[in-house]
Amino acid sequence: MSSSSIEALKALRLVLQHQGLAAYIIPSNDPHQSEYAPAHWKLLEWISGFTGSAGTVVITATEAQVWTDGRYFLQAEKELQDSPFQLKKQQVANAPEHIEWLAENLPAGSVVGCDGQLFSIQQVRHIEKRFEAKGIELDAQLDLLGPLWPERPALPQALVFEQDMYFAGVSRADKLRDIRVEMKQQKSAYHLVCTLEDIAWVLNLRGNDVPFNPVFVAYLIIGKSEAWLFVDSTKIPQTLYEQLQQDGVRLMPYSTIEFFCSTLSDRQSILIDPGTCSLQLYYQLDHLRIKEGEHLIRNRKALKNHAEQYHLKTAMRKDGVALVRAFRWLEAALQQEDTYPSEYDFAQKIAACRTKQADYFSESFSAIVGYNANGAIIHYRPNPEDAALIQPQGMLLVDSGGQYLDGTTDITRTIALSEPSAQQRLHFTLVLKGMIALSRAIFPQGTVGIQLDALARQHLWQHQLNYNHGTGHGVGAFLSVHEPPQGFASNLSTSRGTTALLPGHLCSNEPGCYLPGEYGIRIENLILCAAQTPEESSDFLHFETLTLFPIDVKLIDQSLLDAAEIQWLNDYHQKVFRELSPLLEGAELQWLEEKCQAI
Repeated sequence: MSSSSIEALKALRLVLQHQGLAAYIIPSNDPHQSEYAPAHWKLLEWISGFTGSAGTVVITATEAQVWTDGRYFLQAEKELQDSPFQLKKQQVANAPEHIEWLAENLPAGSVVGCDGQLFSIQQVRHIEKRFEAKGIELDAQLDLLGPLWPERPALPQALVFEQDMYFAGVSRADKLRDIRVEMKQQKSAYHLVCTLEDIAWVLNLRGNDVPFNPVFVAYLIIGKSEAWLFVDSTKIPQTLYEQLQQDGVRLMPYSTIEFFCSTLSDRQSILIDPGTCSLQLYYQLDHLRIKEGEHLIRNRKALKNHAEQYHLKTAMRKDGVALVRAFRWLEAALQQEDTYPSEYDFAQKIAACRTKQADYFSESFSAIVGYNANGAIIHYRPNPEDAALIQPQGMLLVDSGGQYLDGTTDITRTIALSEPSAQQRLHFTLVLKGMIALSRAIFPQGTVGIQLDALARQHLWQHQLNYNHGTGHGVGAFLSVHEPPQGFASNLSTSRGTTALLPGHLCSNEPGCYLPGEYGIRIENLILCAAQTPEESSDFLHFETLTLFPIDVKLIDQSLLDAAEIQWLNDYHQKVFRELSPLLEGAELQWLEEKCQAI
């Protein structure tokens, strides 16, 4: 933790005392409710030193807490060591347990502050309802950290670019037309869009304002015949500006969104999503007839169209080839005793192999390369200063992904670097059985994520084992690697648990098993939901596995697999070889053939 952050904590407590506040809440998101925020809004990381993508800081006169979920427990313990911040472990991911703590520990009459720019209307209403029962007041119009951060990074200024129709599949004009049809049905003159990935998708634009996420900082208001994009004009090339004008998209400075909202006619209605519209922006709409409802773009974006599905499969082949080359490099490097690579070295090598693929843009997240005990840190990320050396003994967990113009990838493989123990084989095989069970699932329409999540855990449960994260998240098409609303989760506090799976939903399938201080195991493929039969009216659905890379059979206890599971694994490896072999030759092809042998 930096000395400036310690001084900021002291200064913040003085402000709390001066303003009569009992506590202050700091989230990890930005005003757009993004999981991954630009550096300008990394307030939580700046004041606490915790770098996880999900967390909440609570500051009182005597407490400095970081609340986060099971993905980050070990990481937070390491990052908060020797700091004034205490880790508070959430029992349920995405649940606002810090609000319960405040409600139970603050006396009646207390005032809690937060910055309404960073909290959605939905979040504020929940907090106010819980606090009201305890006689606690929420003041949600307090940006206390901004003035304390003198070297705060500026808003990002990367150029915005057009996503080619070849990859998008549907034009910007057609997407806007479809949104307007639904707006008309809901009798709304305007629709406010705050989420960056949804703005990027509906306008067929991409950017580079957030590391690993091809989005740009903006707001969007869609009207009956035109739309207003709130983005700094210096980020829009002239040719793109003219194209947007032709499609009825007018550019406005990013900073004018609140003023623009305040000038809209009070005789009109505006549709908003209370889960993504900030309280501060909501205050500028209170003269309008506000209609609250589901996000009109998010659900459309989640259903990959035919072009997106086609190009995603191309991206998987490119990614598979890159990983073949990276893992072959690792095997060769481990033969050189004097030059064992570090976890960071291998992460860099994976990225380097991806860069050689056509239409590569960036990694889709910072690679998780965990050797032995580091693999048990669910979102561990090596850095060049203290990354462990990978040696030819034990196990290695590798979770990485790429952003291609074709699509977004996310894959995890756990490999044995020496002869595995019976316990390692058991744990790996239980994880594999769960991953296969979800991959093979056939289920009726209307089935939600929480119902399918248990399929991946059932074999671990039989051995009183579990993992402290969801089984899967949605994935974008050259967009965010974590895409709501679909996925698989073991609780109802997230849309991943409550959203019904539909044809076109792309999800990760990634059960795991983690032994702190020893090793971590995770196997992850991306799976595409599809109708069980070619007819769109089919009442049942299934998954098609898109990821293409072999699973390490050395870690499998074959006696624990039944005939159907063995058949699935052999069929999967046949598919991997069939799809990747035309793109490889020589020693690379031979390596793939060996890894894809039937068991």
